[in-house]
Amino acid sequence: MSRRSLLLLFSGILVAMLAVTGWASSQVALWRLPGELVAHPWFIATLFDTYFAFLTFWLWLAWREGSWPVRIAWLIAILLLGNIAMAAYVLIQLARLPKDAPLSRLIERRPSNPGSPG
Repeated sequence: MSRRSLLLLFSGILVAMLAVTGWASSQVALWRLPGELVAHPWFIATLFDTYFAFLTFWLWLAWREGSWPVRIAWLIAILLLGNIAMAAYVLIQLARLPKDAPLSRLIERRPSNPGSPG
């Protein structure tokens, strides 16, 4: 996969998630979901699946980032914003990647700050 492909993919995810979230929010407030929906077994299973995926992504992010404040900030962002935050993180990392660097650097651990426990 090329840098351009990743930029297009994660930009598309970010735009799609912002659009569908905006649309859904304009239709009904999240806290006004019907009780039968919230109690439905597949709704619950889907939430578990989604949040375990968020935590899996965050574990990679936490391993990659050296600073606990950064790790915690991204955890909160991911738990509140889901794929919006995850796509933003990848796009930020792509933007920080030097043009001549291989894409494999995206999955490598970033150097931690001197003196910070990592």
